[in-house]
Amino acid sequence: MKMRKCLVCKIYTFKEKCPKCGAETVSPHPPKFSPQDKYGELRRSMKKSEVKEEIAE
Repeated sequence: MKMRKCLVCKIYTFKEKCPKCGAETVSPHPPKFSPQDKYGELRRSMKKSEVKEEIAE
């Protein structure tokens, strides 16, 4: 059983759904570091597009 975080109300729980608001929870832990980062380029491009969307709003 691993700790999870609700992105809506920012509380930590062990459940798949937030007990406070019912939203899905995610793992608050970052991915493990690897020098051979297979998905690094994809992750960075997705992060850039998310930032651009936030600026456009």
